[in-house]
Parts: sequence; C-alpha cells; structure tokens
Amino acid sequence: MSATASQELTRGEHGAVSLESLWMPFTANRAFKQAPRLLVSAKDMYYTTVDGRQVLDGAAGLWCVNAGHCRERIVAAIRAVAGELDYAPSFQMGHPLAFELADRLVECLPGDLDHVFFANSGSEAVDTGLKIALAYHQARGDTRRTRLIGRVRGYHGTGFGGISVGGIENNRKQFPTLLPGVLHLPDTHDISRNAFSRGQPTHGAERAEALNALITTHGADTIAAVIVEPVAGSTGVLIPPHGYLEQLRAICDRHGILLIFDEVITGFGRLGAAFGAEYFGVLPDIMTIAKGLTNGAVPMGAACVRHAVYDTIVKGAAPGIEFFHGYTYSGHPLAAAAGLAALDIYEQEDLFTRAGSLSDYWEDGLQALKGLPHLVDLRNLGLVAAIELEPRPGAPGARAFEVMVDCF
Repeated sequence: MSATASQELTRGEHGAVSLESLWMPFTANRAFKQAPRLLVSAKDMYYTTVDGRQVLDGAAGLWCVNAGHCRERIVAAIRAVAGELDYAPSFQMGHPLAFELADRLVECLPGDLDHVFFANSGSEAVDTGLKIALAYHQARGDTRRTRLIGRVRGYHGTGFGGISVGGIENNRKQFPTLLPGVLHLPDTHDISRNAFSRGQPTHGAERAEALNALITTHGADTIAAVIVEPVAGSTGVLIPPHGYLEQLRAICDRHGILLIFDEVITGFGRLGAAFGAEYFGVLPDIMTIAKGLTNGAVPMGAACVRHAVYDTIVKGAAPGIEFFHGYTYSGHPLAAAAGLAALDIYEQEDLFTRAGSLSDYWEDGLQALKGLPHLVDLRNLGLVAAIELEPRPGAPGARAFEVMVDCF
C-alpha cells in the first residue's frame, strides 16, 4: 500500500490523517511511510489490516497478548473502571484495585516473591528492579556494591538502566552516556554445537563461569546484581543450556549478589508455566514483569521482590518514605482492572498448562522446517521459537525482514 493510498483510507474525526507527524519506535520510518502496514482491528489470534485482510498474529503483538485480542472480560473491566475511577494517585494515596492485583500476583509468583512494585512497562520495571538492588545493598551498609552485570545480547528495555545492562549493540551505540561500572557476561548462543536443539541445548552451561571471572577481577563486594532473561527473547530466542541458570544462582548465592530475572517476555505462560523461574526451578531475588500482565490491553509493568529484599529496604528504613522511586501512573486503575481480568482468564481457561500441553506439537511443527533453503538454526522452548536465516553478505537482517513483509 502506498503512503498516498493509506492517507486516503486513514481518517479521523478531523479529516485525513498524515503518516508524517508520528515518529515510530524501532521502525525504519522512511521505508515504512512509503509502504505502510496498518492494522485497524484485532480479535482472538488475528489482526485486520486497513485494506480488510486478516493477518495471523504469530508474535502475540509484541510478546504481550498471551490470551488473544479483545477478550470481552478484559474489555468490560477496563470500560467499567474508566467510568468510575479514571485515575488515582499512588503517592501517599491508593485505590483498592492496585492492592488486589498485587495480592493476586503474589498468589501465582514462585517462592517467596511476595511484594510487587508497579510500573508502566517492562523498561520501567527493569529500571525499578535495578534501583531496588542498589537500594538493598545500601540499606545493608554494603555501600561498595554498585556494579550491575548484564549479558551480551540481553534486552532489558530502553530506559538508561535497561540499555546499560542490555547487550544489544544497536540499542546502545547512539547513546554514549550510560550507567558507569556495568559489566556483561557472554551470551549463551553456541550454534556450532547446539544447532537445531529441541528445548534446552546440551552445551554451554560453562559460560556461567564468566561470572566467577568478573568477581575475581572486580571483587564480589563491588557487585550489586546480575540481570538476565531466563530465555533471551528479543535478540532471537536464545534458550539457556541445561544447568546454566542454576550455576548463576549458585554463584550469586555464594557471593551475596542479587539475581534478577527479566520475565517481561517469559512471564504469564509462554514456556508452559506461569513464569520462567517456575519452569527452570531457579528462584531470583527480583523478577520484572510486564506485557502479559494485562494481556497487552493497558500498559503496565512490575518489579516483584523476595521477602528479605523488601524487609531490608522498607522495615529497616527511618520513618518516612523508604524508597524514593515511582511513576505517575504506577498501579493505574485501568491497568489494574485489565490485570485482574487477564489473571482471571489465565486461571479459568488454564492457559499456562495448555501452553505446556501444546509445546511438543509446536516443537514438531517447527523442527519439520529443517532442511529448507537458507535455514541455519531452529530453537524452541514451550511456545517460543526462533527460525534463524542465513544473512546475505553485507546485509544482516535483510532476508528476515523481507520474509516478515511477505508474510504480512
């Protein structure tokens, strides 16, 4: 569709809508506006385009519409709250829905992750989690523990904290001033030994030993936290090798370092369990969530912490505000209503278990693609998969982008 045609079709109450005014995120703006891909409605697993075609939403939006689009229970909950309590401040005040949602989340979080700090996105949840980690060590008197450790190819949103610990170079190179003192572990991708693995690959757990090397070089008493995605999603679905996450947990325990799991993608059933921590049997000290928290209907994120982390910061503080952090829209009534409705759907339709029951079928279908032209690897776990295509010389990503456009 040409930009001219789309402008004729896209109209608001004030007349024709231009494509030019909007600066789109993570998009080649000039190319998009020459041949836009516009969506006008969605239902269940399908989008409808501006020219009336149905398109299968194979990525659940941006990894966020875990229960399908426009679920009536969620729509009705948002509509009802919008007419009753459109906004309530969360600084020194509150509203019941935010407390109710926190209680419901604690019921399904693993282990003793029993306190929830609301944000508005995965990026904000990550920055919140990093600040909690730093505040925890300050509250304990471990004032030298200021270093944060991320991982090469990790994605933790686009806040300054998130891109500092993140390891996707294109997300960092335009922004030369980031958090100081951040270190990075190597990624776990080993295509030479693990290509076409079904589920967790066999090789690579030893890469967790890189954390010991950083500890030796910089000193454990300077490191506050390590943050990883249980499954690295946005970088191309890198599945953790058997034993890798367990080793990270053990090393962190040995040296008093907090372990943060970024579960913005893996949370809410994508692996066939409520959270990656549950699936892998590895409990972090802090977990960040978003996306599926409201089924993508209203922006919301959260940092979830273990009991000891909360107690150290809050109960050990002087009278008054214990943690100087928050957002205007933390625990927004519409988001809380959407979150409660989404949790109802997940529970009543047993969607996490269902995802697990479909995983073998999904895996067999994916792995049947092996042998097709330009295919260099297939990776899968739960209902997550990656199809890695051989890049053209000098044009990384071009082949995959063309496939995406052709599919649309």
